[in-house]
Amino acid sequence: MHSSTAAHLRRMPAIGAVVALAAGMLVAAAPAAHAASGATLPFTSVEAEAATTTGTKIGPDYTQGTLASEASGRQAVRLSSGQRVEFTVPRAANAVNLAYSVPDGQSGSLTVYVNGTKIAQSLPVTSKYSYVDTGWIAGAKTHHFFDNARLLLGRDVQAGDKVAVESTGTQVTVDVADFEQVAAAASQPAGSVSVVAKGADPSGNGDSTQAFRDAIAAAQGGTVWIPPGDYRVTSSLNGVQNVTLQGAGSWYSVVHTSRFIDQTSSSGNVHIKDFAVIGEVTERVDSSPDNFVNGSLGPNSSVSGMWLQHLKVGLWLTGNNDNLVVENSRILDTTAYGLNLNGTAKGVRVRNNFLRNQGDDSLAMWSLYAPDTNSSFENNTISQPNLANGIAIYGGTDISVKNNLISDTNALGSGIAISNQKFLDPFSPLSGTITVDGNTLVRTGAMNPNWNHPMGALRVDSYDSAVDATVDITNTTITDSPYSAFEFVSGGGRGYPVRNVTVTGATVRNTGTVVVQAEAQGAATFKNVTATQVGAAGVYNCPYPANSGSFALTDGGGNSGWSSTWTDCSTWPQPGQGNPDPDPGRNLAKGRPATATGSQDVYTPGKAVDGDANSYWESTNNAFPQAFTVDLGSSYAVRRLVLKLPPSAAWGARTQTVTVLGSTDGSAYSTVVGSQGYRFDPATGNTATVSLPSGTNLRYLRLSVSANTGWPAGQFSEVEAYLTS
Repeated sequence: MHSSTAAHLRRMPAIGAVVALAAGMLVAAAPAAHAASGATLPFTSVEAEAATTTGTKIGPDYTQGTLASEASGRQAVRLSSGQRVEFTVPRAANAVNLAYSVPDGQSGSLTVYVNGTKIAQSLPVTSKYSYVDTGWIAGAKTHHFFDNARLLLGRDVQAGDKVAVESTGTQVTVDVADFEQVAAAASQPAGSVSVVAKGADPSGNGDSTQAFRDAIAAAQGGTVWIPPGDYRVTSSLNGVQNVTLQGAGSWYSVVHTSRFIDQTSSSGNVHIKDFAVIGEVTERVDSSPDNFVNGSLGPNSSVSGMWLQHLKVGLWLTGNNDNLVVENSRILDTTAYGLNLNGTAKGVRVRNNFLRNQGDDSLAMWSLYAPDTNSSFENNTISQPNLANGIAIYGGTDISVKNNLISDTNALGSGIAISNQKFLDPFSPLSGTITVDGNTLVRTGAMNPNWNHPMGALRVDSYDSAVDATVDITNTTITDSPYSAFEFVSGGGRGYPVRNVTVTGATVRNTGTVVVQAEAQGAATFKNVTATQVGAAGVYNCPYPANSGSFALTDGGGNSGWSSTWTDCSTWPQPGQGNPDPDPGRNLAKGRPATATGSQDVYTPGKAVDGDANSYWESTNNAFPQAFTVDLGSSYAVRRLVLKLPPSAAWGARTQTVTVLGSTDGSAYSTVVGSQGYRFDPATGNTATVSLPSGTNLRYLRLSVSANTGWPAGQFSEVEAYLTS
């Protein structure tokens, strides 16, 4: 929303936690006897980390500001020049869309191979639309690292065929590939008015703005036809009403503009379908209407089959949009919202859409000036909103959020937020019945840097006023949340209650901390909520402010797997603290919080636990001894350490003198292995193995370096800790 200056503030105590969890393929698993979650999509996605590659896999990582944290599945593959990712095609296809990232300020291309043969077309890659800064949003960091590029292959490929992309000079991080069988371009409808007949230039060279205006004026009550081609529109259209704008398909008819329709009112019956609008928005400027639709399409209108990309917002809807339907569309790479119903919406249905890489809430309803009423978000698939929620409902009456699939929220947001955060007045709080049914949330919830503790996968928030509406949350699946599953909170820090909430028929799997994170006064009833692999405890029930009143959890029966309660409200449970990883071969130090007595320049401690042997920590120079410490999150019977330096031959052989210390509480350390020299030689991989004695049990691992024959500092590119000897 344009008034987002205060949109992410919260007054809470500083209680910290960080996490890095393994992330797999995204799978929509609906509760039994319930419709599947998410949109029915014309493409099938394949994760780069699941493909064959000569590159380097990065992640998983949930840390705000890291590249992997914004990736689908929190993992991706980094390619240097000449390296490739080869995908096995999952279905018949003739087109591919690729999500990727390149370093800031760089551009280039990816060579494309089909079954080992290089094709004529290449995929352009650029950082132009990435690396967005929104310093006025509290807690924001540079974000929006990924972008999408699409290509018609010029041939059909079948399931099992191989499609590879190869870097040709620019480092490219590949996230996910969408394979699609694109139908042939549609034909012009009888009686329609072609924009080309009115002077539009399908080559994209000329300015087609006036031709579009003339075609709309000529086609009142009928159809404007946008033939295959690229059309440049340099200023927004208005006065659009009682007309259909139709293209030959979103892969064929492409309008290049950052502002397509901008109007405060319309008599309605506007139908927009089957073309692409691709903008040139590279930053978020909230005072600029850099949107596909800004304002009103009028009653009984529709948007379908659209491809919207590189805009600030897909649809920012104000005024009369009664009974609007937005469906079967893709909204990618927006610097802010995918769609926002900005008050007064009645009977709006947003369904079966795909949204990826939004810079704010992917889908939002904000009841400013008048309530959004009787409107719904249904069967949408949302991936990687990188600065807010997947779906956010800010006030409104009788709202439904049904059968959506949401994955990989990054910072300042939950998978779904039901909230009375008003931002501006006049605001209409939640009222009537808010229905949240059949949604699947995968790796959602995030660390909020303003709160210094987490936001749950599904959040009910009495931010600026009590939640007194009836909130029915049913048939929910929450998988791999890095923190909690359900959160009840008064995010403004004023202790408003959350009441009248019922949670029925939920399945929670592998939640990082707790199933229920209750921080507000109020009450909720839980029935048939089952949980497995709970990270710390079943319930965290510590209202904020501390004396604002308790939150009552009523057991409606059929609940299992989350009966325990976190007992110390002065601390926050660490992800996984109560649920040791069953994999004995896991590197316990990877992605964990790391500190040091000193660091040289950009060579910070986190680089020694990031899973990348080419990055490294270097201590303050000429200041031995220096210490590196990593918090493993829980006490473990560690039996082996692997210490690494970058494998490049440019790193000459050296010996570092290291003492290994351990602690279970972070304050009292004891020596585990006494001072000893360890040889690092690029001829043997630049690694050293340290065996720890039986009986060793530690949470905090400290390496004290007192000498280095190759450089006057302690240096490690990776510090790895294992349970196996």
